[in-house]
Amino acid sequence: MNGDNRPVDPQEEYLTQVAAGLDGLADVPDAVLFDVVTRDGACMVLSRLDIAPEWSGDDVSDRELAARVCADCPVRRECVELELRTSGDQTLGVWGALPAEDVRALYPMWQARRSAHGRRSGGGRR
Repeated sequence: MNGDNRPVDPQEEYLTQVAAGLDGLADVPDAVLFDVVTRDGACMVLSRLDIAPEWSGDDVSDRELAARVCADCPVRRECVELELRTSGDQTLGVWGALPAEDVRALYPMWQARRSAHGRRSGGGRR
């Protein structure tokens, strides 16, 4: 139970933790995030090297396949942060191993944390 006697939703708790984990990126300029994600993102490296990832042969969705690429990505937090800033609740696809539905659910939590800390929801510098 949480403070208002509602059962704790594990997904909501997880997204709350994700939002808190993004706080340290609040002052990173958008251009820096973009550079880091495009340089170091696992999906970008595969694309740049024209390498098709090895799939297991399982019949899985595009979202699951993309999340597999993201699983060991060193810039998942930066990727989600950048996507929240640029697309917010209008996002599509997989970002930082989170499906679009999760990113859209994360968006208001992320915005609220930024507002509570007196920061803009977009880093503010491009």
